[in-house]
Amino acid sequence: MDLWTVIAEKWMEFGAKFSTAFIEGGRWKLYLKGLASTLELTVIALVLGTVLGVAVAVIRSAHDQQRVGRKKNPVLSVINGICKVYTTVIRGTPMMVQLLIWGYVIFATSRNHTMVGALGLGINSGAYVAEIVRGGLMSVDVGQTEAGRSLGLGYVDTMRFIVIPQAFKNILPALGNEFITLFKDTSLVSAIGGAELVYYAKAVGTKTYDVMLPYIGIAVMYLVFVLILTWLQGKLERRMRQSDRH
Repeated sequence: MDLWTVIAEKWMEFGAKFSTAFIEGGRWKLYLKGLASTLELTVIALVLGTVLGVAVAVIRSAHDQQRVGRKKNPVLSVINGICKVYTTVIRGTPMMVQLLIWGYVIFATSRNHTMVGALGLGINSGAYVAEIVRGGLMSVDVGQTEAGRSLGLGYVDTMRFIVIPQAFKNILPALGNEFITLFKDTSLVSAIGGAELVYYAKAVGTKTYDVMLPYIGIAVMYLVFVLILTWLQGKLERRMRQSDRH
């Protein structure tokens, strides 16, 4: 048997496996369904994580910026303590363990495992976003806050119109990386029965008795979307740098 015959046979074998994994029985629809679910998970977790992270960061920054020598707000101190415990626990434990607790302990009776996964991802992301945003707020000169106060702005308006816009430029790379990581971490939701790309790839592998091509296929899908998100992040960073020059 010559080399070309072997190559032709291997190519035909690969073609048959490819057809079985992606085409037969309309299985390509399962991958698209999994991709749609993954993107939905990412958006929900992204919104939850951003809102939670910004709120925690603002609370912790407000507590840290209380003037020395003055009596500290006891309510703010308690809330700050809760936020500190939250970020410490979430950042100090694996996301997989957190998802298992959410799925099999806290929401053990829930049938919507995908939304439970989105909640777990959002709460996990919120802790990291909080530290990223807090670092960005601390990087802004305290004189900016004092300038806002001197103009008669309250703390919330000062943060909203003066501090946060400046901090956002500093934290954009780290924030973009966190969002990309969040997109990839949606694959962990399959551990609690959530329906996303890995879940449907497993389903196809179970039917075809071959998981290699389904897993390689979703790996390529993840890679393509990560490259797109990275390109968009770079484009946004360049635009912001250009606006700073003008």
